Amino acid sequence: MVWCYFMLRDISWLSEAGIRLRKAREGIERAHGKDSSRVRLLQAGRHPELALHLRMELLEGVAAYHSGQFDKARNALTSAQAKFFQLQVPDESLSLVMSMGFKEQDAKRALRICSQDVGSAIDFLVEEKAKRVKEREDNEQRRKEIMEQKRYGLTPLKKAVDIEKIKELVSIGFEKELVAEALRRNENDSQKALDDLTNPESNSAIQLYIESRKRKRCRQAADAKIEQLVAMGFERPRVIEACRAGGDDIHQIMLQLLGEPGSNPTAAANNNASTSISMPNNGEPSSSINNENVEGDPDSSFEETSATEDVNGRDVEMEDELANDLTGDVFADYDIEVTKEGEAISEYLSLLDSVAGIAIEKARN
Repeated sequence: MVWCYFMLRDISWLSEAGIRLRKAREGIERAHGKDSSRVRLLQAGRHPELALHLRMELLEGVAAYHSGQFDKARNALTSAQAKFFQLQVPDESLSLVMSMGFKEQDAKRALRICSQDVGSAIDFLVEEKAKRVKEREDNEQRRKEIMEQKRYGLTPLKKAVDIEKIKELVSIGFEKELVAEALRRNENDSQKALDDLTNPESNSAIQLYIESRKRKRCRQAADAKIEQLVAMGFERPRVIEACRAGGDDIHQIMLQLLGEPGSNPTAAANNNASTSISMPNNGEPSSSINNENVEGDPDSSFEETSATEDVNGRDVEMEDELANDLTGDVFADYDIEVTKEGEAISEYLSLLDSVAGIAIEKARN
């Protein structure tokens, strides 16, 4: 707020500025610790907050100057000027860090935080990059776990199956799908799930249920494939026949349909709305998507999502940029360009020199 007053050159807010600056200093000391001891410990001896302190000391010096407290103003401005010089990044150091493959903004930030020490700056950038990679890996792992939980479905009380408990029981020697279904039925109670898995009758019932669910999913996938091809304009009977012979690859089936003589998807589109052809439920597709739920089927609570979702070709750099926009950059509050602060420091130190010169002249006279 006081920086806004200063940029507006509005000294009518001088008394308010002094109060706000005192509160700011108290708040920063509370957060960072006495003499920034806490932030220094957390940041491994680095100085991310330097620009923030520079701006605060500049504003304290300006407020003191306009209040006639010239000695206090000079002390604050001199301290701010020392920090300003400390934040100036030498071109040679910047070029050296950038030659390691880092962007200019990142290199400048690192050098400022690390007091212009090139080695420490590179270490800092490598650490930050490793943190981002680790965070991305953790997010990807979590995404896979969520996808896995969706495949297993919800418990009767609408809770997701506990992945950690699945791992525990799998480590004993049971199959993962059997374990997941046992846990789902028993509200993630490991002991009850283990009882079902070791009971031959319960184990057999779970296996039969899993097989029926797999068949249902196959039918739904086949039906969805048919509807997708029909929506493109192919005749439904020809699509069904091609699906029987063409396997699981929809692109191959489409090429097969396009390669057949007399294939005209546009003309066929008008004939598909009223055509409905069904097939037996022996693993072959039917023409309308089968939404019938197996009793207690957990799939009804989730949308079907492909387990082989394509994650190739990701723009990692763009993802990082979007993540920073959404969640914030931990160093953004400290990443302050201090050119204007430097100009203001020089201006007010010159004013103080003028005031001192006038005082000396008066003393001589």
